[in-house]
Amino acid sequence: MQMRSLFCAWMLILAIPSCSRKQETPAEPIKAAAPTQSTTPALTQQHKLPALPQAPASLGPIRIPDDNSLTPEKVRLGQRLFFDRRLSVDGSHSCYDCHQNEDGTGGHDPIGTGAQGKPLTRHAPILWNVAYLPRLYWDGRADSLEAVAKGAWSGPNMGVGEENLGKKSAEIGALPEYKDDFDNVFPADGATPGTIEQALASYERTLFCGDTAWDRYIAGQDSALTPEQKQGWELFKGKAACNACHVPPFFSDAYLSPEGAFHNNGIGMEGKKESEVDIGRMKVTSNPSDWALFKTPSLRNVSKSAPYFHNGAIAKLEDAVRFMAKGGFKNKNRDSRLVDKQLSDPEIKSLVAFLGSLECTGRLVPAP
Repeated sequence: MQMRSLFCAWMLILAIPSCSRKQETPAEPIKAAAPTQSTTPALTQQHKLPALPQAPASLGPIRIPDDNSLTPEKVRLGQRLFFDRRLSVDGSHSCYDCHQNEDGTGGHDPIGTGAQGKPLTRHAPILWNVAYLPRLYWDGRADSLEAVAKGAWSGPNMGVGEENLGKKSAEIGALPEYKDDFDNVFPADGATPGTIEQALASYERTLFCGDTAWDRYIAGQDSALTPEQKQGWELFKGKAACNACHVPPFFSDAYLSPEGAFHNNGIGMEGKKESEVDIGRMKVTSNPSDWALFKTPSLRNVSKSAPYFHNGAIAKLEDAVRFMAKGGFKNKNRDSRLVDKQLSDPEIKSLVAFLGSLECTGRLVPAP
């Protein structure tokens, strides 16, 4: 009962970028929800579109912008665009190339390479539950998924350049396989940088992860976790105090405030001069107190999304857990909550086992 009460209390307070090039074909669509009213019913009937996936009850409703309503047609269009490499400047990269299933929808390499072979600067985070995030990117510089789509599309990830987005939009919209859909979904505008960004953002708002073993355990299925995972869960919210920043049910405090949450754990600083350190959130705010702070990543799907941290510096989950349990790396702005928790090897392994209970069951799939 105490554990269930704690979870309820959490619920009451609740209201991207590196690339790899694998060829694996994703499978198994995400589970759809009850039908949602559409603004273009003829298109739904013609293509027999599935209803929109339903936000997990345990996570609450998502925020949808007033100027970008969510419809099955728009989500399907965004899904097609998400997997289309023709959106990039040289036809080499799609959004999916940065967020592939075999990497837990995060980046494959520590720091990847974008279109035209240009190096990127940070590791790609996972996409599950991004609809709930108030601030996006590791430094929180974007306040919407539409802004993220524009940044990745115009920036080095896909290399189009902001000045060329209009031309690229016209090229995409003129393709026979896209023209009718843009005319139906955006009858007043067709294919523009704004409508493409809205479609991509709409698809990403349907990527939910709320059906892990931990979710089933919290809902009352005691057998959903192994004995070792239960020990790890007790450590997570007890001696290890991981939940101070990785707050359930999202397993990140970045979801709790309109301004997000950012912390300094010293990752990537060892052996570097201060001038060589990625200053993180401070680059956005110019506030010295934000020096080298980064968004708290969600731990959902963490067992599948190696490598870890904003620079992909640690390749194995157990090593990442050990780094954090030891208090990170000391520096002038390290979070005061990061101290050596003095965990034993069996305790570290129990924590790692527990994190395995947060694996997401869905997969990103191309539209039929």
